Amino acid sequence: MDSLIATARSNKVSTCLGIQDFSQLRKDYGREQADVIMNITGNIVAGQVTGDTAKQLSERFGKIMQDRESYSINSGDTSVSRSKHLETAIPPSKISALSSGEFVGMVADDPDNKIELKAFHCEIINDHDALKREEENYKEIEVIRKLDSSMVQRNYFQIKQDIQDIIQSEMERLINDPGLAHLVVKKG
Repeated sequence: MDSLIATARSNKVSTCLGIQDFSQLRKDYGREQADVIMNITGNIVAGQVTGDTAKQLSERFGKIMQDRESYSINSGDTSVSRSKHLETAIPPSKISALSSGEFVGMVADDPDNKIELKAFHCEIINDHDALKREEENYKEIEVIRKLDSSMVQRNYFQIKQDIQDIIQSEMERLINDPGLAHLVVKKG
């Protein structure tokens, strides 16, 4: 799989890989191969995931400088302390708590088209009223022909008979052609 993705990329083909959770990739391809596949992907879009997948995504999205402010209040004085700390851009807890329609991710860029803000946290906003109106205008699919199990069974047997007839006619043709008779294999 990893060589397919790499080969596709070198031929300017975009590969889209969809998995529900990183653990499935590990189960199907093994830990080492799953890590390679995960690490060669350029663009990642993720909905709500938990555990190791959320932790790995958070680490991949990196860290950013965050301003912190703390207050100390005592009987005679109040002090404010400001500092900067390096914290995860999108913590695993945030990834684990995403709602339906919310996504986090990171996009890759290239030297000719640099992207300043590669990591994102976004939400798909649907117009539920418009979707409902559209659904109300749906029409039932017309019945062209009603089938029952006996019709399906008859069709199955007809196809099977047609195949046997084709085989029989080809066998006879081969037997009757002296130049091809050596190709016929007799039963028994």
